[in-house]
Amino acid sequence: MSDYGDSKLTYGEYLKVPELLRLQHCLTEPSSHDELQFIIIHQAYELWFKLMLFEIDTIIAEMGQKNARRATWLFHRVNRIAKLLYQQIHILETMSPEHFLDFRENLKPASGFQSVQFRELEVLSNLKEPAILDHLKSDEESLSRLRERMQRPNLWDAFLDLLRSEGFSVSENDHVQTAKELARLHENSDQYYDLFLLSEAMIEYDEHFGLWRLHHIRMVERMIGNKTGTGGSEGVRYLSTTLNKKCFPDLWELRTYLSNKGPK
Repeated sequence: MSDYGDSKLTYGEYLKVPELLRLQHCLTEPSSHDELQFIIIHQAYELWFKLMLFEIDTIIAEMGQKNARRATWLFHRVNRIAKLLYQQIHILETMSPEHFLDFRENLKPASGFQSVQFRELEVLSNLKEPAILDHLKSDEESLSRLRERMQRPNLWDAFLDLLRSEGFSVSENDHVQTAKELARLHENSDQYYDLFLLSEAMIEYDEHFGLWRLHHIRMVERMIGNKTGTGGSEGVRYLSTTLNKKCFPDLWELRTYLSNKGPK
């Protein structure tokens, strides 16, 4: 049996580093200095999205098995990644608007709207918008992936099913009743501690998702003001309409129904 030093596998082979480093192709001629970092940051986003989708699929499966503790544990990982995503945005702000404009025209008609993995994250996070399919009409494979996602249970569906299995009367359609039941969960957090921790991990995720939108909008406005997006959208004007979106609004609304007596 070979010892560790005799292994033929190298770091670069395991991680496919040579292949990875060949995936950055700038379009500007002559080369624009900031285009490389723009490509790398967005490729890094797509890799993090891939891991988030993998973990969220597992979280949904764990909730389906009534394993709230395992789901919460994995949510901690997803939340660390989600926090990193909006912190990473600020690397883009090391560009000046003028330097971004050096290569921005070459991006048309490509757009972040076409990130199918981000759209999958939205769907899994209870933010289904069938209209977004229009942005993927020219990409049949991505369109098919997103349609398939829309047919499957998302995080909120799985969480409500888990709550029902524990005797809570919750519904996708009766938001007042669901918020009141979630308030009962919090008021009896010692009795339902695993579910309570899971609900708090979920609202943390929702908060990070909202902070990503806010930081992204401010970065875009800092770069292009009110110009239209490269894909033809209204740019900052459209993005601003998404700021109040919440993945799990009933988790926020439950606070309204909490009594002043604290947990029992």
